[in-house]
Amino acid sequence: MTPSPSGPAPRSLRVGVDVGGTHTDAVLMRGRRVLREIKTATTADVTSGVATALLAVLDAVPPERAASRVVVGTTHFTNAVLTGSGLARVAAVRVGLPASASLPPFCDWPEGLRETVRGPVFQVAGGHECDGRPIAPLDEAAVRDAGRRIRETGLREVAVSAVFSPLDGSGEARAAALLREVHPRARITESRHLGRIGLLGRENAALLNASLRPLAARVAAAFRDAAEAGGAGDAPLFIARNDGTTARVEDAERFPVLSLSSGPTNSMTGAAFLSGRSGARDAVVVDVGGTTTDLGFLRSGFPREAPREVEIGGVRTLFRMPDLLSLALGGGSLVSGDGARVGPASVGFRLPEEGLVFGGSVRTATDCGVAAGRAEIGDPRRVRDLPEALIRRFGKTVRERITEAVDRMKPDARPCPLLVVGGGAFLVPRHVEGVSEVVTVPHAGVANAVGAAIARVGGEVDRVFHGTDRAEAFRRAEAEARQRALAAGADPDRLETVEREDLPLAYLPGGARRVRVRVVGDSAEGLSPRFGAGSPPAGST
Repeated sequence: MTPSPSGPAPRSLRVGVDVGGTHTDAVLMRGRRVLREIKTATTADVTSGVATALLAVLDAVPPERAASRVVVGTTHFTNAVLTGSGLARVAAVRVGLPASASLPPFCDWPEGLRETVRGPVFQVAGGHECDGRPIAPLDEAAVRDAGRRIRETGLREVAVSAVFSPLDGSGEARAAALLREVHPRARITESRHLGRIGLLGRENAALLNASLRPLAARVAAAFRDAAEAGGAGDAPLFIARNDGTTARVEDAERFPVLSLSSGPTNSMTGAAFLSGRSGARDAVVVDVGGTTTDLGFLRSGFPREAPREVEIGGVRTLFRMPDLLSLALGGGSLVSGDGARVGPASVGFRLPEEGLVFGGSVRTATDCGVAAGRAEIGDPRRVRDLPEALIRRFGKTVRERITEAVDRMKPDARPCPLLVVGGGAFLVPRHVEGVSEVVTVPHAGVANAVGAAIARVGGEVDRVFHGTDRAEAFRRAEAEARQRALAAGADPDRLETVEREDLPLAYLPGGARRVRVRVVGDSAEGLSPRFGAGSPPAGST
């Protein structure tokens, strides 16, 4: 369950920004009201586009009523994984010998991405059995030797994983400490802070996270500069995460993998909020952007969580992600001469220069939508000569693709509402088979920015406890989740537990059980961006 988007405190001014592949959206909100919204072109340098959006939404806001916080959602990390650009090489250290040797780190990665990211790989003795017993003593000499060899290569990004580390993380923690002793400049990601029990999926999450950290540092610096240039330099800066919560920008630099799907998640929570269906009926949400269309399912107003391992760029990962379906269909998608093929190629953020309605020479989905009378964008006279047969076939192609995608996202055959958001919302037909009603929500074009603005701060614990009873396991997990929420910037007086679940593990001795607890709260507004800096989240390095 994603935290309830109940809205910020009534008097606070909050800014939400979403940086997409084509557009950068921003909103200024007070309570449940959207006071101002802006949509600008995403720029190649990121900073100038975000600064422009911030300046536009904060224009005429008096200094004494400055925004209490700025939350930014971004597709940078997802795009980096999908394209393989901007990723760093990573050294992998796995603690688990003599077990797990047959499937080494990176073994299930796509070849192209593996060649980009894979650095030296080390497997050393250690780790634990599923019942908590050591597989073998940690080979500290081998870990130190690995650290020296990584240092000699000049690599700084290191991912450490250990067999069953969510059950007992001492092996990973000790290995990371030893690596820092011999390689003080190493940036180490420990898998136990990102994934769950399965070794390969958890290890892959750590490897992806490590590969994204240099990019995350550059993106975070760009957002800080943009906030300063946009007149919001004094407001605490947060980055949206893929579970509907936020993290301080410093924490997002450490764990960028947790923000991979923040854009679609923000769109879903924003859609529920703007439609007034938060906590109400189930619905499918379709978010049509400039490059892609993302679909998700809202259950009682919350994004449904993916029930299985999630592939990102062909890499199987094992951590909390929303259940999403993405189509290569957006406002900037290229349309074939007969209208039968829409995408996957897209002009992306170059749409305002290259689209026909803007004076360009490229036929896009936006041009066909304008020619069909679905939207008034640019100069409609520039597309009046498009063949009527092309426009009809284009409409049929889009309808078929969206209908099929909606059918795949619904849990059963019963009709349900379809909430339509995104700058390309006009591309969605007014009638879709299997849908009870098509609802275009207010401020649909900036729902992603609204979702960012209303997001809350969260802390989550998902691990195995053994040798303790259920009540004590919940108490310890909740205390740790509260600490993580506070370290992420939550107001200690406005915390609540929104999820508590446990799963007894009958095959393990000692009353072992997997416990998951999530705590969320509103941000500690008015405090400096480094609120809670003295107590970083567990696993911060």
